[in-house]
Amino acid sequence: MKFLRIKNTSDTYFPETWQLYEDAFPIEERRLLEDQSFVLQNEQYHFDVIIDNNQFMGFILWWEFNTNRYIDHFATAVAQRNKGLGKAILSNFIKSSSKPIILEVELPICNLNKRRIQFYENVGFKLNQHPYKMPPLRKEQPAVELLLMTYPNNISLKEVDLFIEKCHPIIFKNNL
Repeated sequence: MKFLRIKNTSDTYFPETWQLYEDAFPIEERRLLEDQSFVLQNEQYHFDVIIDNNQFMGFILWWEFNTNRYIDHFATAVAQRNKGLGKAILSNFIKSSSKPIILEVELPICNLNKRRIQFYENVGFKLNQHPYKMPPLRKEQPAVELLLMTYPNNISLKEVDLFIEKCHPIIFKNNL
């Protein structure tokens, strides 16, 4: 399993990755293609495609900050789901650095969202119950109410506020 970092939308794997991105996430949690092209230029941002035996397996889109790593989006190819691949990818990601990890999940209001939370908990992430809103990724959309999950430990409300203060201006530069 290899992680290949994509730096522009003309990369060989970008179209397949972008299709999975659009299929896997609701519109209010997705960047527009032009915004994604802009974000790809940021050295802190990693658009990593997972390849195994020359086959596209999924992607992990994440940010490298001084104090933590933030998983922006993560998905495995439909044909690869329920085979332990997602857990393997995240386990490799966790082992690649000692920095704490933050990611967002939808509220546990339906079975699919509850299963996603359980998946991350099975990998070792902790669900935080602090109120949290993701700024809109599209100008016409409202902020999205989500929850934060963290690895290896829960974080305090003060740490959430610090993440918002320090990281949101970078992550959501085109949107704030």
